[in-house]
Amino acid sequence: MKSLLPHLPRPAALSSSSTPPRLPPTAAHVWARPSHVPATPPPGARARPHPAPHVRAQPPPPPSSSAYKYATADAGTPTSAARMGGGAAIDAEKLRCDFVQLLRSRRSEEVELSVEPAKLVESPLYQDANPPSFSEAMQSCPKEDIENLKELLKEENVYLITEKGEQGRLPVLIISMKEDIVRKRPAVVFLHSTHKCKEWLRPLLEAYASRGYIAVAVDSRYHGERASSLTTYREALISSWKNGDTMPFIFDTVWDLIKLADYLTKREDIDPSRIGITGESLGGMHAWFAAAADKRYSVVVPIIGVQGFRWAIDNDMWQGRVDSIKPVFEEARTDLGKSTIDREAVEKVWDRIAPGLASDFDAPNTVPAIAPRPLLIINGANDPRCPIAGLEVPKSRASEAYEKAHCPENFKLIAEPGIGHQMTPLMVKEASDWFDRFLKQQ
Repeated sequence: MKSLLPHLPRPAALSSSSTPPRLPPTAAHVWARPSHVPATPPPGARARPHPAPHVRAQPPPPPSSSAYKYATADAGTPTSAARMGGGAAIDAEKLRCDFVQLLRSRRSEEVELSVEPAKLVESPLYQDANPPSFSEAMQSCPKEDIENLKELLKEENVYLITEKGEQGRLPVLIISMKEDIVRKRPAVVFLHSTHKCKEWLRPLLEAYASRGYIAVAVDSRYHGERASSLTTYREALISSWKNGDTMPFIFDTVWDLIKLADYLTKREDIDPSRIGITGESLGGMHAWFAAAADKRYSVVVPIIGVQGFRWAIDNDMWQGRVDSIKPVFEEARTDLGKSTIDREAVEKVWDRIAPGLASDFDAPNTVPAIAPRPLLIINGANDPRCPIAGLEVPKSRASEAYEKAHCPENFKLIAEPGIGHQMTPLMVKEASDWFDRFLKQQ
């Protein structure tokens, strides 16, 4: 199966030197491009020295080492994607190109996408010490009142091979209504939160299937069938910090979701122009970045996932998000010789395990890149992991992008009052209504 990924130049081999190479800036400003992504300055750009992070398997050096110094745009300075000019669509395309190059730079080895049969997972692996057994929010999802619904559902389990290596095997669960005649229907991809798996999402999958959707869920990297123990995800994050050769936090799964789009758009029962994507928490981040990277996700609803990583660092509001994957930050604190996790450690971890997360690929640039496709962002007003104040700039830029595209009605941000980091029945209902509005044929 041929991939529809943009035809981009392959990045240069990763350097094993402990001294980072120097790169020229773009004409707009010194861009925080990871050192392993090639950059060619446009005509007229001044080739000033630019430090970048080292990215190969080297033990973290002491805090004073230049290997951990890297450039980020000032908080008040628009990044290259925001200042290029030529319209929102052109800026978004450049951003997508740069982002996909970054994703490609840390693949074990690209392969032709292939599909393998899989079996039903009878005992899903949850990496929570005491995993919940019931979600009121998911159970509240609107569904058709169909007698013997479960008997009328069709379930498919497959693996997509997205790259070489153990984590290049993407487990996919697909649920739909049985039909005698194959017809193209809308599809929605659902993405789970940290330490959960695709089976956790079954109530949503069945509810959407009852309403005529092809409902799809996957295991993110180091979760579900891609995990072997309760600590698999934690170990992957720490390994990424120490070796810099993978991106287990968000970005590696985004690569899988691009490959998933390759697969879904080729299915006879899915309308390739009507594929939505949503997720909760970590899954919300996956949905946000996958939609920014791939326009084939035509309707987007990230739930309690969208946040401003740079804003959180600059405003000392990073603690909630850091606590969600604290072991990797504790490891970094030790390696950097610090007594506590501080802003510097947070910045270095993000740049190491997800390059550009707090700079060029942060919300102020990637959220507007989704325009003009329908985008509904749903957060809790009191969420410490996704502080609403950190979305003021992304919201403003997105609103401007949708206005320029003459479809302001395609963008909405809901902050549910009094709610922290949790998905609620109201959020599930709002997401359901949004998909029905934009994916169902009128």
